[in-house]
Formats: sequence, C-alpha cells, structure tokens
Amino acid sequence: MEKFDIIIYGATSFVGDIIVAYMMDKYGTDRGISWAIAGRSEAKLLDLREKHKAQDIPYFIADAGDEESLKALVDQTKVILSTVGPYALYGEPLVKICTETGTDYCDLTGEIQWYKKMLDHYEEAAKKSGARIVHCSGFDSIPSDMGVFYLQEHAKQKTGSYLTQVDMRVAKIKGGASGGTIASMVNLTKEAVKDPKVRKLVKNPYSICPEGHGFTVRQHNVSKAEFDEQYHAWIAPFVMEAVNSRVVHRSNALRDKAYGRDFKYSEAMVMGRDSNGKSRARKMSLGLTIFMTLAALAPTRWILEKFILPKPGEGPSPKEQETGMYDLRFVGRSDQGDKLTLKLTGDKDPGYGSTSKMISETAVCLAALDKLEKKGGFWTPSTLFGHTLIERLEQNAGLTFEILNE
Repeated sequence: MEKFDIIIYGATSFVGDIIVAYMMDKYGTDRGISWAIAGRSEAKLLDLREKHKAQDIPYFIADAGDEESLKALVDQTKVILSTVGPYALYGEPLVKICTETGTDYCDLTGEIQWYKKMLDHYEEAAKKSGARIVHCSGFDSIPSDMGVFYLQEHAKQKTGSYLTQVDMRVAKIKGGASGGTIASMVNLTKEAVKDPKVRKLVKNPYSICPEGHGFTVRQHNVSKAEFDEQYHAWIAPFVMEAVNSRVVHRSNALRDKAYGRDFKYSEAMVMGRDSNGKSRARKMSLGLTIFMTLAALAPTRWILEKFILPKPGEGPSPKEQETGMYDLRFVGRSDQGDKLTLKLTGDKDPGYGSTSKMISETAVCLAALDKLEKKGGFWTPSTLFGHTLIERLEQNAGLTFEILNE
C-alpha cells in the first residue's frame, strides 16, 4: 500500500529544487498532502532538504536507468511527479513502470516525439492498469490547454455553441530559459535530423491525437513575421507552439471533437502594431531560424552546447523567476460570428517560477482524483481535471483567467 500522495522524482534538478520550495511553502509537512522527494544522489537530496528546511520530508534513492529502484519507488506513492529530462533520453523506464503498476504520473515534457512514442508503447497498459498519465504539465502546455478549455466552456454557456477557431497570442512574456529546456530542444533537433519519421511527426498538428481522429483541416502555422488582422499587430513564431497546439488538438479529440472536426488553433508572439513591431517580428523569426539551423548541424551544435547555451542545472536566477510574468490572449470566433477573448496571466517567470506551481497543483489534483471517476490512460490536463485544476491554479499558482469582451 502506498505511503505518500506524491513523490517528486528528480527533486535535485533545477526545476525540482523550485518545486520542493513551493511544496514546502504551500503544503509543508502537515497540511493534508503527504509527499517525498527522490533522485539518484543521496548527498544532493540531503543538501536539498537542508536548504529548504525540509528535514522531515522523506527521500528515496532511484536511478532513471534502474527499473528495480524505480519499481520500489512507485510502490510508495499514488503519484509520481517527474522532472528528469530530456525525457526522450531518460524518461521511458519510469513511464513504463507507472503504466504497469497503475501509478499516476505527470511531467514537464515538451518533447512531442517522445510523447507520441509513449502513447504508442504504453497507452493500452495504462488503460488496463488504471494509471493516469499527464504529460506537458508546465508552461507547455497547461496555459494553452486550460485557456482554450476555459474560453470554449464560456462560449458554450454564453452562446450555446463552441468556438470554431481560437488564436493564442503572447501579449507579454518575461523569463529566462534553463539548460534542461535547451537540452530537450537540442535533442529533438538531433532526432529530427537523423529520422525523417520524427520530422514528419513534428510537423503534424494532430500527431498525438488518437488513431481515427478524423481531423483533416489545414492548420495555420505562424512560421515567419506576419500581420495579424484579428489582433491588429505584427506577430512572430512562438517556440512552444509545436507542443501546445498538439496538446490542444488531442484535448479536442479526447472530448469527442467537442470543438468541432474543423476546429482551428494557432499560437504566435505579438511584437507590436507599427513598423518597429514589424522589425521585431522579422528579427524574432530570423533568430529562431538561425538557432534551429545551427542546432541541426553537428559542428555548430557542439559550439552552441559547449560555449553559448546554458548547461543542464543552470537557469534563471531567483530574482528573474520572481520578476518574470506572462500575459496570453485567446481570441476565439464561432461560425455564427461570435467573438470572445480570454486574458490569461501568470505571476512568475513562465518556465520555472510558474511551471513549478502548475505541475505541483497538477500532482495534487491527481492524488485527489478518484480512480473510478477517471479511468487509466494518457490524458491532457483539461480533459482529466477541467475546472478543478483551473480553480487550484487561480487559488494557489498565480494564474488568472479573465473574459475581456463581455
């Protein structure tokens, strides 16, 4: 019988450290949530406990490549929260064991090729065992997935029908990237260069939808600077779109195409309405193109990793996490001419300050979710939790959801 509600695996990673700080502040050791930490280094785990005055929090030693130690770990808990990435390199054994044992699981992956691989290998096992698997439980892709869900539910209540198109625009964003996130992006680029199947999968907006999903409508991918007539501003590609849009379309499929078979969704960054905005959009687009080109070539990739990019374990400072923020706008339209806009904001840097709170609350929701209420399988945040997670995000995690044009 499991002893804990949640075990944080990879607790000594850059984001794991921030998650432990949040869990101590919000739940401590005596506020209704039993939790523990785990990793492969006992010395680092002991240092982490001392740093956060968490000496009463139990810890476990487990290595991502040692299935026996991982099995012993998951037997102790209802939910595993994993930060051990790049997941494509280190994540599969833990997912395998969770789906075999019926242990609920959430992570921070933004690696869509790995998400698809886990679906192909372990979805049936999860359905049989009762394990609820929730990938992409951080900035990619909770704001996008929950934002579309919130706007769609509001539209249904107000107009009687769902919106047929939603465009998410990043109005403001402030925050830094960590070495772990960069390592995942570089690894995805390596895989795409080597394998044409990966390249095809990454380009497919429906790549993680269930088989037989029936979606065929062509999605607009903002791949270069362009003027958005709906938002009346110049926009540029948003690097997280390749993950977020796939999760949104999977949610639509899992909800039996509630948003419609021809539902359209796009994401982009707002760069401004004047000529300066046009210039910024072009520079952003060019910068992303250059980065992906350099990352695709082995010699220049080595230079990036060795001398330029942050290393795993490095990331934004505590001050940068605290002063970071994001403001996302979801502009939705229906075939009947209705238009609704949602403003979704986060009060910390998106990748770490806010992500640590979002995945923690996801794990808390998972621990409280009755096995009979939601069956095993690979869920998205919105399809598994709905408004329950939104309430926790607003109460505890610094997110706000506000409909603007009533």
